[in-house]
Amino acid sequence: MAVGARSGHDEPEKRAGGAFGDDTAGDDVTGDEQAQPPGGGTPGEGDDEAFPEPGRPPKKQRSFWKELPLLVGIALVLALLIKTFLVQAFSIPSESMMNTLQKGDRVLVDKLTPWFGSEPERGEVVVFHDPGGWLENQETPQPNVVQKFLSFIGLMPSAEEKDLIKRVIAVGGDTVSCKEGGKVVLNGVALDESAYLAPGAVPCQDSFGPIKVPKDRIWVMGDNRQNSLDSRFHQQLPGGGTVSNDEVVGRAVVIAWPVTRWATLPVPDVFDQPALNKAMAAAPLGAAGLAGALPLVLWRRKKQAARHTAE
Repeated sequence: MAVGARSGHDEPEKRAGGAFGDDTAGDDVTGDEQAQPPGGGTPGEGDDEAFPEPGRPPKKQRSFWKELPLLVGIALVLALLIKTFLVQAFSIPSESMMNTLQKGDRVLVDKLTPWFGSEPERGEVVVFHDPGGWLENQETPQPNVVQKFLSFIGLMPSAEEKDLIKRVIAVGGDTVSCKEGGKVVLNGVALDESAYLAPGAVPCQDSFGPIKVPKDRIWVMGDNRQNSLDSRFHQQLPGGGTVSNDEVVGRAVVIAWPVTRWATLPVPDVFDQPALNKAMAAAPLGAAGLAGALPLVLWRRKKQAARHTAE
């Protein structure tokens, strides 16, 4: 018989050192030997479920259906936080921003950067709350309960809130004007808006300005100038047609729906002209120069008057 083989009920041959048979892997346990957990170690270490204590039943995995409400709750809380602090979807209800935005488009609005002190800049497309009187005669949709809930947590664009979407043309400190049929003039610079205006749209259908935009406010206009009730048409309201920065929800950064319309919404190059900032800085500089020269002029006049008196 081969060493280590077993036949019937015969006892294995005992070798020196107390080893039995030819099996050194420890698969058979005899006498006082105990099972070792995977990977070695002392008994009792390792997975409790693989080596449960005597008389203790193994732990049962929680049912998927019991975990589902918890997962749904976590998902809803995350969606609400994202909508409140990060991004929110908005639906475009009109044609005032054609051709940049079409009626029915869904845009994602960045709500995070304003929390860090970011303010609207020239050329950005922004969503803002009605400053008061802009949507006075506009009807808002009446969504059902499900739509209201999905809008509340940010899984559906807001429908009943009175929000508007326009392009920022001027910010606090800027001077903006336009002559009928001409170009918009910003800080003395005529803007070439052909990159984003609707085909055939006239930059200015009616004359306005010059208007000095107050600090912490913006002047907004739609890209479809002949079909946009923007700052031009609300100059009789408090703020003179401008919108407070506090009313701005955030910047529209991407067209998310429909997928065939997917695109980002960058700031047009026309608003990156250094001349816009130079012209804006020229006015304070000129005022400072005038204020500095005034005492000198008064001193010279006083000196000349004293000389005439002495003569």
